Amino acid sequence: MFDQYTIDPATLRNIGPDDAPTGFAFESKLGYYRGLTLSMLEELTVAIDGTELPREAVTFDEGKGPITLDQMETAYDRRWPFGQPATIAVAYPGGFPKGEHRLSLRQRLRVSYMPFPSIRFTEKHVSL
Repeated sequence: MFDQYTIDPATLRNIGPDDAPTGFAFESKLGYYRGLTLSMLEELTVAIDGTELPREAVTFDEGKGPITLDQMETAYDRRWPFGQPATIAVAYPGGFPKGEHRLSLRQRLRVSYMPFPSIRFTEKHVSL
């Protein structure tokens, strides 16, 4: 339902020095109609042109400072409210590739009243 909002292509940018980017970042919104604590986000998988990027390269920031996906597993005191953009950053030497590419994001959410995980997937054609 809210999958279309999980990647904001207008916010895609390289991070690090202009002449030698160390990665890229974009803003994302939760693909669920209620906010969740960060420990309930079981997976945030970023891919370019269908190639998944390493989990260790991804960080998340809902406004309280960057956190790794491993740290999110026990972030019981941090929450991602519905409708609030968060920054997803990826360590990717050289930055986002030039030209048009498919950027995808999969959110696997653990919702307390559902007996199975809620999986949200978005893919957008983007370029810098």
